[in-house]
Amino acid sequence: MGAGTGTGAGTCTGASTGVGADLRELECFLVLAEELHFGRTGERLYVSQGRVSQLLRSLEGRIGARLFDRTSRRVALTPLGERFLAGLRPAYGALAGVVDDARAAARGVEGVLRIGFQGTADGGVMEAVGTFQERRPGCVVELVEIPLSDPFGAVRRGEVDAAVVLLPAEEPDLAVGPVFSRQQQTLAVSVRHPFARRAELGAEELADCPLVVPAAPAPAYWRAAQAPAVTPGGRPVPRGPEVTTLQEGITLTAAGRAGMLLCRPTADYHGRRDIAFVPVTGLPGSALGLVRQRAAETERLRAFGRVLTEVTGRAVSG
Repeated sequence: MGAGTGTGAGTCTGASTGVGADLRELECFLVLAEELHFGRTGERLYVSQGRVSQLLRSLEGRIGARLFDRTSRRVALTPLGERFLAGLRPAYGALAGVVDDARAAARGVEGVLRIGFQGTADGGVMEAVGTFQERRPGCVVELVEIPLSDPFGAVRRGEVDAAVVLLPAEEPDLAVGPVFSRQQQTLAVSVRHPFARRAELGAEELADCPLVVPAAPAPAYWRAAQAPAVTPGGRPVPRGPEVTTLQEGITLTAAGRAGMLLCRPTADYHGRRDIAFVPVTGLPGSALGLVRQRAAETERLRAFGRVLTEVTGRAVSG
């Protein structure tokens, strides 16, 4: 598997903090600090890009200084913004926890929550599960492995309540968030492959190595993201064997049949003597996201999403 602040959009929306700032403004700030992109922030919060700008201007007006430097090309936190983020993230998490407790008491966050994962449930996911179980002892989390070749099917069929999958996820019926574990791509190859002795590779060099491809029914755009058919410069990348599971891909890689793109944590987890993992520059990083049906949101899912956000955000900031 490869690798925001899904700060629980809607949590305490519109409420006042008692210090002049609206919680919606703070939530917007936290998501923008992670995405550093107004459009993606709007998508995460289900508001327009203009509304994101409006919320940020209002918050900066209350504080009396800019929290972000923004140009037509980039968005970056100012030094004050960095300081504000460091103080706000744990405070917001604590406040969200209080709201969660009240909601749980009012509606009940009990029962079974089934979370799918592809190949490996990474450390952030496992920490989130442990934290969630400690806070919600009446809710049992069941972890279910889902095929690499079918990232969205188990969610749609109701076999799991949500799944942690490699992005992108461009499915109109599915909601995505939080997004976390953004990582550099590595190329897994047999130790007998010439690339195995390299300290790193450029993306254009993928044209010299067949890539393992996730099989259908994964959507074509998703399969292409995990095993691109062309390099960023347009050179064709040879197509390797199709696989349905991560372990199948790793085994074929060890046998020298093809290379396989993996994020750094997955490469570390699956380290073995017959495979080398070589960092690849010039490719978009991988990321993980929690996906679930838009029409089947539950308080259990929202509560778990907030804990996952808190844990993975803490890991990034630490």
